[in-house]
Amino acid sequence: MKFIVSASTDAGNVRTTNQDSMNVQLLEIMGRQVVFAVLCDGMGGLQKGELASASVTYAFRRWSREKLPFFLHTRLQDNDIRREWNGVLSECNEKIRLYGKRNGASLGTTIAALMITPERFYAVNVGDSRVYELRKQLRQITRDQTIVAREVELGHLSPEQAERDPRRSVLLQCVGALEEVSAEFYFGIPYEDTVYMLCSDGFRHKITTEEIGAWLKPDCMNSAENMKQNEQRLIDLARKRGERDNITVATIRTYGNTAGEMRRKTIASIETLVDIGYCSSGEIIV
Repeated sequence: MKFIVSASTDAGNVRTTNQDSMNVQLLEIMGRQVVFAVLCDGMGGLQKGELASASVTYAFRRWSREKLPFFLHTRLQDNDIRREWNGVLSECNEKIRLYGKRNGASLGTTIAALMITPERFYAVNVGDSRVYELRKQLRQITRDQTIVAREVELGHLSPEQAERDPRRSVLLQCVGALEEVSAEFYFGIPYEDTVYMLCSDGFRHKITTEEIGAWLKPDCMNSAENMKQNEQRLIDLARKRGERDNITVATIRTYGNTAGEMRRKTIASIETLVDIGYCSSGEIIV
């Protein structure tokens, strides 16, 4: 399996600071292509949300560079990812909380991360940024950790009511504002000729699932240029409809290998084919 990747972000109509951060890497590790993507939405109601989101994005990117080749070389298991990413999240949570105490600030961030190998995908979510899979239909892989999502699960709200509920952005979990962070993990088999998408909540508030499906369906996402254009069209549509939040989206298009194209290497080598990133913070918490 091979991949094309793209990502776009916009501050939206109101905010002067974009508190979203993201990084999308297309890597070749031991002759195989692997995608590692992370998207964080700094909490707009708190101070220095961009610092929190940039710090978590940086920590996951560092993990992918330092640890991922080793795990792929030794046969990666789901529990390896669960243990490793929980460790990264716990460390980030503690560092952000301590930074806030020392500086009299309250800061936090959501995170949605997705790694795709030819055999498996691995996703993690804290908060309400999302990961989707788009084939013939759009499927949400992650589950929002919000009050309204819990109310929908309990049968107290319909999905349509949840979209209009004023509490829709109230989080039950985030990184940096609570003593402990509880992440949710998702695993599965990736499909060829499929689009995987990560987005912040600002991307999806003003556009419909039908519009996402129409613009980001695999037939429309055959090159990095097309992917970027279609992302931007949806961002422009969200802005035109009055989106006030920051807007960020990353897309990954899968397709099959040409016969004989795979180059299997026995050493844990890593080569960066594409590295797309954004953060507005001039510093990170390390």
